[in-house]
Amino acid sequence: MQVPLYQAKAEFFRMLGHPVRIRVLELLQHGPVAVRDLLADIEIEPSSLSQQLGVLRRAGIIVSTRQGSTVIYALAGGDIADLLKAARRILTELLAGQYAILTEVHETEPSAAPLPAGRKT
Repeated sequence: MQVPLYQAKAEFFRMLGHPVRIRVLELLQHGPVAVRDLLADIEIEPSSLSQQLGVLRRAGIIVSTRQGSTVIYALAGGDIADLLKAARRILTELLAGQYAILTEVHETEPSAAPLPAGRKT
């Protein structure tokens, strides 16, 4: 029996739903990266990074190559980088909308909490 597309999409997004996996993908969108560099940038235990890289590799989202004793990871295709850029645009729009609401509340209620530092009304 074939899995409905909406279910396959849900499973795909669930697979992406881990902060370390997202961070790995963000780092790889600029080009291949050695495991040691991923470890330095993400600052987690090697076994935890290895586990998350395995999930992404089994899903076919990243690929690995070996250069001597160094393992290099890269995105399997450019679509994931496009997805990350789309997510950034969506989040930016959502946060801008929320900030606009917060600004409106702040302007209409004198007892409202001050706006976050660095923001102007």
